[in-house]
Amino acid sequence: MTDAPRPEARAPRGFVDRRARDVAAERRILADVCAVYERYGFEALDTGALEYADALGKFLPDADRPNEGVFALQDDDEQWMALRYDLTAPLARFVAQHWESLPKPFRRYATGTVWRNEKPGPGRFREFTQCDADTVGSARPEADAEIIAMAAEGFAAAGLPAGAYSLKINSRKLLNGLMTRAGVTVEGQKLAVLRAVDKLDRLGPDGVRLLLGEGRLDESGAFTKGAGLAAAAAEAVLSFTAAGGGSRAEVLSRLADVVGGSAEGDEGLADLAAIDMALTRMGVGEDLAMIEPSVVRGLEYYTGAVYEAELNLSMTDDAGQPVRFGSVGGGGRYDDLVARFTGQPVPATGFSFGVSRLAAALRAAGRETAARARGPVVVIAFDQAHMGEYFAAAAELRAAGIAAEVYLGSSGMRPQMKYADRRLSPAAVILGGDEIAAGLVTIKDLDLGRQLSSGVTDNAAWRAERPGQVQAPRAQLVAAVRAIVEAGA
Repeated sequence: MTDAPRPEARAPRGFVDRRARDVAAERRILADVCAVYERYGFEALDTGALEYADALGKFLPDADRPNEGVFALQDDDEQWMALRYDLTAPLARFVAQHWESLPKPFRRYATGTVWRNEKPGPGRFREFTQCDADTVGSARPEADAEIIAMAAEGFAAAGLPAGAYSLKINSRKLLNGLMTRAGVTVEGQKLAVLRAVDKLDRLGPDGVRLLLGEGRLDESGAFTKGAGLAAAAAEAVLSFTAAGGGSRAEVLSRLADVVGGSAEGDEGLADLAAIDMALTRMGVGEDLAMIEPSVVRGLEYYTGAVYEAELNLSMTDDAGQPVRFGSVGGGGRYDDLVARFTGQPVPATGFSFGVSRLAAALRAAGRETAARARGPVVVIAFDQAHMGEYFAAAAELRAAGIAAEVYLGSSGMRPQMKYADRRLSPAAVILGGDEIAAGLVTIKDLDLGRQLSSGVTDNAAWRAERPGQVQAPRAQLVAAVRAIVEAGA
């Protein structure tokens, strides 16, 4: 031992350790959603975790502040690289780099870890998993409709019925048309309006009205400068955001009264009408996807339709307090992102599932998206002299597709059984000297034991009855264990 200071064992804020149950939940979501993408004809693509900082886009920090918003480092050639912020910017770089050899439109899906150097919160991590699908090379609004239909089918595959989430659709073209009619022409003022509208769910109309005007003083005393709109212009924006509710056709009719007559507004209305038609023909009803004018999406690169999904489930944190997870998926059309590299416009649209946040939210809502993580069958180790028998039994089970391990600690029988129970093992295999001599094997059905133990009132009788314990010929080990594993699946 030395007197050197010991580091505190702690995980960085926003970085979460996930054990088997959490990993299983995310894997289940990924597998089910990716199966949907493949049914729609999208191909898999995997890009690297690091991109050059200038390739990640203008929505990320300035080059002189490379660690604001992203985690960055400098390469040995003094170029700044950053861990990818999402899976879309790397796709834009890949498409620009390989455009001539790609099928067009290029339809790809991707899964992977992304990193954001932001303040963490409930369900908001600094390292998390996304699952994206994008179509690059099609300007048709039906491409947006297909992405939305896939998102709805993906949520169903992840275990969310209609009504458990809200998939909301809007168009940046409508917002731009609105600002044209309101006389907002300065780019910085447009962004301020978008940011104000994006806070509607949290602040309500009165709070947004302040942010559209001179600004707002929050509960902490901090002042947020507003967009500086005149009162009439601010009311026009609020009328636009209040046009939601009812069928998609009804919302479009109300929106036409607010933004119709501006070139970009009319174009956005036509796009949403085409999306509505395609969704209807694909069987995506009003209960699954709605037009909601208040949806903005935060990233600046969206150019057309935008979509966002939020859970409608009641959720609580570890202290039992209500918690809101916010968006669990979103996307939209970004026709200018590839052009950053090529100078040529390339239409594109996509949707991203926030897999880690969705899994955390479903856990908080008491809706697991995967069966409980089950441990391996544990082969109990009694005697060093028989270790070869134990490893032979484990190998047989593994060869038959059954997860198995030999206990390699130094404890006795009872602690080994406790170990198997803590691993949520379906069964324990017992090969003592008597069993080996007689060509038999004893198998403890731990799944059944856990089930029956909940009603135990007499521990002595319980031990005497040995519930869930069976004996079989050694040659029938695999069949006997398989029956237990499948029965408890």
